[in-house]
Order: sequence, then structure tokens, then C-alpha cells
Amino acid sequence: MTVEDTASLWRTDPTTFRDVAINRQSVEAALAGECPPVERVRYLALLGRDTEALDEGFKLLPHTSDRRELLLILAQVNQRQYRWHDAAVLHEKALRTVQSPEEEAYVRHHIGRRLFDEARFRAAADEFQWAADLYRVAGQPELAEDNRQAMRHALQVHGAERAVGRSAFDLS
Repeated sequence: MTVEDTASLWRTDPTTFRDVAINRQSVEAALAGECPPVERVRYLALLGRDTEALDEGFKLLPHTSDRRELLLILAQVNQRQYRWHDAAVLHEKALRTVQSPEEEAYVRHHIGRRLFDEARFRAAADEFQWAADLYRVAGQPELAEDNRQAMRHALQVHGAERAVGRSAFDLS
């Protein structure tokens, strides 16, 4: 299955920065078919089968060549379970695998998503800005702009929350 094929299965919600299944039946069909092991963990997570995703993911971790992506998927599963510290530890491990500004930007973007999920909107904006700067340096202007948009969204939510004196963004 190609990247183009997986784009029809799931997307990142631009408001919450959470990955969501577009069509659960298609994700289930992809999971039942031949798919790479890391994608299998992603699909389990998208279907809310978190225990299976964590179990298979941690078993796969020592053997995968795509360690960074798997760490980020496992972090997302922990995020959905409000296990922020566990997600942060996995993000730090993912950061230790980077070998270029573009790879670091990708991980920083995921850290921003976690911080946004934690309702730490100002800190999320800072990570998105950092990712944007790294993508710019890496010659990826479209990804830099995507992260600037994410930063603006996080700042908007942060400002709205401060203006009303309570959480302005309910993620549940």
C-alpha cells in the first residue's frame, strides 16, 4: 500500500491534531490484508485497539528499521490514554534518532501535537514554530507553512482560553 493509498484511510484533524480514521471499514480491511508491521500498529491505534497497538508496537520496536515512526505512533496511543509522561518519554526517544533538521522537525511537530492535546497551547505553539524553522532550513517550505498554521491555531486557542479565563477548547 502506497502513501497515496493510506491517505484515503486516515488523516490528522486540523483542529485537534489527532489522527482519525476516515473510513473504519477500509482501515479494518487494510489491517486484515498485507500491511507493513509499523502500519499495522498505526491501524490498530486508529481503530482504538490501544492495548493491541501497544503490545505489538513494543514487541516490534527492537526489530524495526522505522523506529522513529513507531515511537511516534506509540506516543500517540499513550496520548489518547492521557498518559502524557509516557508519551513524552517516547518523543524524547524519537528525538534521539534524528539525523537531519527535517527529521527533527517531524518529531517536534509530533511533540507540538502532544502539548496541544495536553491543553498546553502556548508550549505547543513553540514546538510548531521550532518545527517550522527546521523545515525552512531543510528546504521544505510547504511543511514549514503547515507548522506555522498549526502554531497560529495553537496561539488562537491559547488566546481564547486566556480571554475567557477557562478552557476554551474541549478535546473530549
